[in-house]
Amino acid sequence: MNLLLLADSDLLSPTVADLSDKRRLDHILQVLKPQLGDRLTVGRLNGDWGTGEVTELSRERIRLSLTLDRPPPEPLPLTLVLALPRPQQIKRILQTVAGSGVKALHLIHSRRVEKSYWQSPSIHPDAVEAQLQLGLEQGCDTVMPQVHYHRQFKPFVEDTLPGLIEGRLAMVAHPYDAIACPAQVQEPVTLLVGPEGGFNEYEIGRLSELGVQAVHLGPRILKTEVAIPFLLGRLF
Repeated sequence: MNLLLLADSDLLSPTVADLSDKRRLDHILQVLKPQLGDRLTVGRLNGDWGTGEVTELSRERIRLSLTLDRPPPEPLPLTLVLALPRPQQIKRILQTVAGSGVKALHLIHSRRVEKSYWQSPSIHPDAVEAQLQLGLEQGCDTVMPQVHYHRQFKPFVEDTLPGLIEGRLAMVAHPYDAIACPAQVQEPVTLLVGPEGGFNEYEIGRLSELGVQAVHLGPRILKTEVAIPFLLGRLF
């Protein structure tokens, strides 16, 4: 936890916060180990960040005097469209997405996504928000990404995707019949990443019809949780 993220419910006033929940309290007491008067890096959810001076400290509660005078970091100019990953991967991926500065994430269905994945507790909105918060804390960001769910591929491609790629560089990570992924682009990007087995021929064809360019990262086939940070680091 590189930044202590504060919700509105933590605030007694715009300049004073009280923390008593076990996760954050344990981290502060056991890892940061502050003394009275120490300053912690803190940020208000979807707001500014700065420091919090420890004014009261016990095993049950910590009170902070806040100075939030810095804006959050600039978001990546990226819309990420991701075929719903396996439940055991989604936690790490959500943390990576939030910590990297992605603010728009679309989770979609595709032929090689098991329908049962959509029933997983890992994509319940509360579970998703918890993982995104961990990513924000790691990345020293305060702005929560917006996550959208699309359970059918065809309606997404026909009704939603055209608006997501208009006026943007549109790419799909695909290891076959693709060009090398560009590096350090200077324009907004919409990036699609398929499931572990990749998008199938029909899905790639539909994306190509819309002008989405297939790109690769080299000769190796990467797991989704590996490919995403690799792609973000290369593009930006």
